[in-house]
Amino acid sequence: MELCSEEAVRLVWEGAIPLQIHLHESEVTTLPPPPPVLILGPRIGYLPLLVTVIKPHFNDTLPPGVDSVWFDYKGLPLKWYIPTGVLFDLLCAEPERPWNLTVHFRGHPGEILTPCGGEDPVKWSFINSLKEAAYIINGNCKNVMNMSQTDQSELWQSLAKGNMESYTRVSSRLKLGPYGEDAVMRMSTGRIPIRLYLRILGEDVDDLEDVTTIDSWDSISYINRPVEIHNEEGHYITFRSAMRTLLPEFFDDEASAFDHVLVPRGDYEIDDGIENTEATATDFVSTKSQSPKKVNEIKLIRIQGIEVDLDIPFFWMVNNLKNPEHFLHICVFMVPALNPA
Repeated sequence: MELCSEEAVRLVWEGAIPLQIHLHESEVTTLPPPPPVLILGPRIGYLPLLVTVIKPHFNDTLPPGVDSVWFDYKGLPLKWYIPTGVLFDLLCAEPERPWNLTVHFRGHPGEILTPCGGEDPVKWSFINSLKEAAYIINGNCKNVMNMSQTDQSELWQSLAKGNMESYTRVSSRLKLGPYGEDAVMRMSTGRIPIRLYLRILGEDVDDLEDVTTIDSWDSISYINRPVEIHNEEGHYITFRSAMRTLLPEFFDDEASAFDHVLVPRGDYEIDDGIENTEATATDFVSTKSQSPKKVNEIKLIRIQGIEVDLDIPFFWMVNNLKNPEHFLHICVFMVPALNPA
């Protein structure tokens, strides 16, 4: 199996979510109220980058005041620095198409959400994430820090405009991948940047359509923890093995479907057995139930809108499904389950 697929990467770059964006009723000053905007939101993009398209549609009905744009989904303010596709995968357990969002131009909830005053904050958030990824991969972020202003601008504009060829041309100079058999020999630290989002669904959820809406970000645990790679000639690690490193609490020693896997190379040949790593930013908040008779179990893992197979080579996942800032964003849904013990 080829670990780099231009077709898969292109599909990620071309991926978009149909959005139906409504203006909040408190900001409507005309009758009849304006209809919602229908727009495609790029998966790898960010919601504030859509404002230049959305604002003209609602401009004539807005009340006087200074714009401070933010979005919500069913009352939950959306974090603008999380890619649109990740927000959708995380908040819509059962995909909603079109995805109905509300845009606000007034009344920013500063106690919940960091303000975003246009495109620049989004750009610098992206660049800072890229620096963080470079540090995890290479042990330093010199390549990103030493980018010329021209390259930095071209890299950002290629993301904002969805130009994969331009992005690839500039990002290849940063030496942040791709990964393969010799990944550890080419990487200073042998680490791969991961952003992990954990959402616990309610009890007795058999169908994703029955999942209740999130009303607070406190319902989601966030982990910023790299996966550490150890070189074994002739073998790759599976996504299962990487997840065991990230969430050892849910991939225990039981001889079950989550036990070690060896997949033949060529039709995959992968050996796992990665050592555990420490969280690099937000420490993992244990999500195990306080009841000794119950634990949480993984119901679904979603990346780029895909329910992924745990036995796929992890390098394939990273090379082809990572976001442009070189983080692999993983959404994990968990449900309470009876402990057979």
